[in-house]
Amino acid sequence: MSATRYRRFLKLCEEWPRDESKKARDLGTFLRQKVAVAFREGESTQITDPEKCDQMYDSLARINSNVYRQKFPRVRDTSFTGVTVEECRVLLSGSVQQMDEEKKGLWKTLMQRFSSKPPEDGQEKTQEK
Repeated sequence: MSATRYRRFLKLCEEWPRDESKKARDLGTFLRQKVAVAFREGESTQITDPEKCDQMYDSLARINSNVYRQKFPRVRDTSFTGVTVEECRVLLSGSVQQMDEEKKGLWKTLMQRFSSKPPEDGQEKTQEK
């Protein structure tokens, strides 16, 4: 029975998309690593808790097939910040240091919006006086 579970997890790993912009933080890569550790011996691996293993597989399969995205559709593709999906991808890609000037402006705007500190320009003016 563990051979069947192993094959199901391998199939799920093949289907799970990889996001190349998130080199070491990609969920697909993380999932592949966890499956490799959990099934070290391949099909002959002994599962200590088969029920929990099946539950994990079912949960991951539902996420991968977008069950919840279809069940609870979003009205807009933005977050509470008003940032679009593409802007979020850029910010989360890990290449923030390599952004061009236009994207740095977006980053500064976001940092100012969510920072508890007053803007740096105001501090510099008060220090000059």
